[in-house]
Amino acid sequence: MKLNKLTFAAGMLLAIAGGTAQVQAQPIKNIVLVHGAFVGGAGWRPVYDRLTHDGYKVTLVQEPLTGFPEDVTATRRIIDQQNGPVILVGHSYGGAIITEAGNDAKVAGLVYIAAHALDNGETEASNGKKFPNSAHPFAKSSDGYLTIAPENYHSDFSADLPAAQADFEAHAQMPTNSAVFTANIPDPAWKTKPSWYMVAKADKIISPDLERMYAKRAHSHTVEIAGASHSVYQSHPDDVAKLIEQAALHAQP
Repeated sequence: MKLNKLTFAAGMLLAIAGGTAQVQAQPIKNIVLVHGAFVGGAGWRPVYDRLTHDGYKVTLVQEPLTGFPEDVTATRRIIDQQNGPVILVGHSYGGAIITEAGNDAKVAGLVYIAAHALDNGETEASNGKKFPNSAHPFAKSSDGYLTIAPENYHSDFSADLPAAQADFEAHAQMPTNSAVFTANIPDPAWKTKPSWYMVAKADKIISPDLERMYAKRAHSHTVEIAGASHSVYQSHPDDVAKLIEQAALHAQP
């Protein structure tokens, strides 16, 4: 009788443990996507379609690109709207934004897509000097906003997209305040939150070696996409969505 009680108790503990494991295995459903410099959120559409098809609640940030504090505020505003834990995803300069905004208590994990994952004392500009890219210099307006010259956009930003699509995007750019590239982040969220990183191996805007440095330093779960340009989130949406879903499954609130 005593043995039966012990057996029953052990079985109950195993059942409880198994139930806990099942609860922990449930993916986080809220995904917030943050675009980078020069582009808007519409470029995330292929990734959005795949994630929503798989049952995720996906929200895009449309940050104004007028300054780093304003862009972080725009991102926090969207995080605040979520009804539970969040996977925060950033492309390019969007990586700097999520590195700051990712300190929000709702953020359970960070996903960097060919993105900057800065440390305190670093800026995108200073890291770009240590790991030079292979793109043409940006064009600068009289009031300090940067763009990519349309004739360079396809080769520099999106070489693996159709030429017609790249041409449209080149003429639909969001000018970006040059000040965002010198923003400092005192407390990078990747130091306390789990992260995933996608390296675009043919990136001309951010050196792939800089991307690898970011990923290694943050101990990110890393994938590399051969032949991918800086527009990897558009040209390889299946791979991007897969990485985000891995983060949603394994990050814990």
